[in-house]
Amino acid sequence: MYLPVQTHVANGTGVIALDRPEALNALDLTMVRAMTEALETWRDDDGVRSVVVRSTSPKAFCAGGDIRTIRAASLRGDHAAVREYFAAEYGLNALIAAFPKPYTALIDGFALGGGLGISVHGTARVVTERAALAMPETAIGFFPDIGASHFLPRLPGSVGRYLGLTGARIAGAAAVGCSLATHYVHSSELPALEEALTGGGEPAAALDRFAVAAPGSELSAHLDAIDRCFSAPELPEVFERLAAEGGDWAAETLAVLRRMSPTSLFVTFELLRRGAGSDLGACLDRELRLACRTARAHDFLEGVRAALVDKDRNPRWSPDPLTAADRAELLSWFDA
Repeated sequence: MYLPVQTHVANGTGVIALDRPEALNALDLTMVRAMTEALETWRDDDGVRSVVVRSTSPKAFCAGGDIRTIRAASLRGDHAAVREYFAAEYGLNALIAAFPKPYTALIDGFALGGGLGISVHGTARVVTERAALAMPETAIGFFPDIGASHFLPRLPGSVGRYLGLTGARIAGAAAVGCSLATHYVHSSELPALEEALTGGGEPAAALDRFAVAAPGSELSAHLDAIDRCFSAPELPEVFERLAAEGGDWAAETLAVLRRMSPTSLFVTFELLRRGAGSDLGACLDRELRLACRTARAHDFLEGVRAALVDKDRNPRWSPDPLTAADRAELLSWFDA
């Protein structure tokens, strides 16, 4: 029987192969449960010393969660199914973060949203020149979840806030530069690296053998401007600082933000602010409450429609702009 997650153990290394290429390995509940079951088994198995997670396709490591299914459940009023999915996914993220053995993710291709949830919380995140990482949720009326409210505020400077608000997609080299990834390996070397990781030796030694210095990235050229603009204490001031910054990068970034869901931008800004002072468990608990509420909201249903259902790329956000009353209502979501 075909399964979208293949698992086996080779010389003391548990291997998880994501195998749902037609959906770019978007994580459905079956995949989440399969990964959870494997990791729980290997966690307590003295014969398994480390874990490697990879994709069977170079096009995508994992393009995120199965949000079309979540939207469909929300539309039919099955809010229990929505909660079940998010609780399972965030539980997997917590399991990876607490996993007591080396956990290495091989990221070759897209790693978006939930794809970061099954990689960033691990021990090592290997990226290639074909890797593309992003938290693109504000473009679909959602927010950076899967523990992103914990790891984004802990990236250097204001890079995490920039990535979370804009959904900017960065290459592997930039991911290493801002600490989302830990090692840079040429894609042609991945088969040999995996062979070394599953050969019974120490994962750290294999990674040191194959990793090379990451080349320079476009992101690094904008770090000072990112810090100037995205360190603003309130969201409206981010817009003001970008407008005052001048130059093509600032103008393009401002245009991107103006296309995003105003609700999502507000929620994301507040979520990252709170996440900076919270441990991962508290962040995931907060994200679960918000996810269940956001999945019923207009902008999520509309954003997923525009991006993945009708694919017209023309979401109509509501409310737009936010009023003081809207902002007060959104803040109440955090404590619901």
